[in-house]
Amino acid sequence: MQRVQKLTPCLWFDTQAEEAVKFYCSIFDHSKITDTTHYGKAGQEIHAMPEGMVLTISFELDGQPFTGLNGGPQFKFNEAVSFQVNCQTQEEIDHYWGTLSAGGDPRAQQCGWLKDKFGLSWQIVPIPFMDMLKSPDTTKSQRAMQAMMQMRKLDIAALQRAFDGES
Repeated sequence: MQRVQKLTPCLWFDTQAEEAVKFYCSIFDHSKITDTTHYGKAGQEIHAMPEGMVLTISFELDGQPFTGLNGGPQFKFNEAVSFQVNCQTQEEIDHYWGTLSAGGDPRAQQCGWLKDKFGLSWQIVPIPFMDMLKSPDTTKSQRAMQAMMQMRKLDIAALQRAFDGES
């Protein structure tokens, strides 16, 4: 018997689940669409989706399973839920920031957070910054935090300079 993932985030889209999933899979390595279901005639009087339209699309981003659902316009994403992308280098930050923010809401970009063109929120997080915040030297960690609060896309070198007390 095949093991089924116990927890899988389900992302509710209006009608663009397939487009969103293809977009996300193009950004993250080790990503793929694993299954797709379609609406049939059953329940059409309730869901009002055309027969043959994608109902759910199962996919993996860097090995993490997700489901995309075309559920209609009733619900929208908001910042209460976001996905963190942990990055070791500035090159990774630049890649994920640039691709995920393309076509998204520029007003929703602050402190490493962005909103993509589908309305989903992401946090592009430099692992070195998280290490700075864990420092037992709270003066240093607070300087890094203050610098981060002024940024949109996070800059590891600028955060390090703030942590080190350099201007």
